[in-house]
Amino acid sequence: MHNIGSREFFIALGIGLLHGLFTLCVILSSVWLCLALWIQQPLGSFFSRAAIVLWVLFALSLIGVYVSGHLFSRRTDIIIYCVAFACSLAWYFSLDARQDRDWNPEVAEQLHYEKNGDIVQLHNVRNFDWHADGSYDIRWEDRSIDLNKITGINVITSYWMGPQIAHTLVSFDFADQKPLVFSIEIRKEKGEDFSAIGGFFRKYELSLVASDEKDLIYTRSNIRHEQVYLFPVKMPAPERKALFIEYLHKADELRAEAKWYNTLTSNCTTLVFDMVQAINPQRLPKDYRLLASGYLPNYLYDLKALNQNYSMKEWYRLAHINPRAEQYEQQPNQSSEYFSDVIRIGLPKTE
Repeated sequence: MHNIGSREFFIALGIGLLHGLFTLCVILSSVWLCLALWIQQPLGSFFSRAAIVLWVLFALSLIGVYVSGHLFSRRTDIIIYCVAFACSLAWYFSLDARQDRDWNPEVAEQLHYEKNGDIVQLHNVRNFDWHADGSYDIRWEDRSIDLNKITGINVITSYWMGPQIAHTLVSFDFADQKPLVFSIEIRKEKGEDFSAIGGFFRKYELSLVASDEKDLIYTRSNIRHEQVYLFPVKMPAPERKALFIEYLHKADELRAEAKWYNTLTSNCTTLVFDMVQAINPQRLPKDYRLLASGYLPNYLYDLKALNQNYSMKEWYRLAHINPRAEQYEQQPNQSSEYFSDVIRIGLPKTE
């Protein structure tokens, strides 16, 4: 048996670790780039797929899997790979979010407003009338809001992809009018479908929709048949008002400059978290449930933002609006005010 000294052993170990690290970097960078090319298709469908195949073959040759040999030499091939990947990063991060696409009617208009003291005149509040087949009558409205008459806040979670993932909406109650709900949405183009993977790769711009509850919530519970839960949240009156103003600021930002949606870091839950943090940095500690948004109600319960006289199991039962929303469809009164009243039947008070 050949004996080697400790110096030779550590050199061999270091080289092995470097090779392993290099292989891991090639695999991860190649997976990322191939997905980016697949989602963005910068060269068109055929040539983008051809580029993916060529890149995979090149990457396999670098790490010596299935493909042996080099284009030039191993050192030159590594330099080519690094330069090509750097160029691909420059291409990807040069992709700009835009305001001028052919948008789906649901997100075609952008919220804007005038504010005079505590009176806010909202423009482009969505109030679509939805039909059972998923079609809708388009209607955008103006609404006048007195910020001093906000009486409550509700967090709505709509489950569409298992218990871990939910779409998060925030609804404001008022003393003098029906509720108004805000939703951070992807701004889809006509004919475009949502892809969670595409959301990681600058596929969609962000949109902020202010809407009647009969529109945004009814759509999910009664048309798409998602499982929807409504949780009245404890929040002091000054913070409720400040959160509404944060939504107005977000509308300003998105009108001034288009921004990308990101499935993980810039979505319907993380952006609400950012807005609440802007109001009170101590209120919301960071938690994995801000990413696994389906567990957001449990997070709110642990923060004592939900009425503690009920267990979390009881909360889920009481907050589930689908049975009440289905009964609403059988009633002669189909007004949006009545819908908002029906989905709140039996909900605990915040205190």
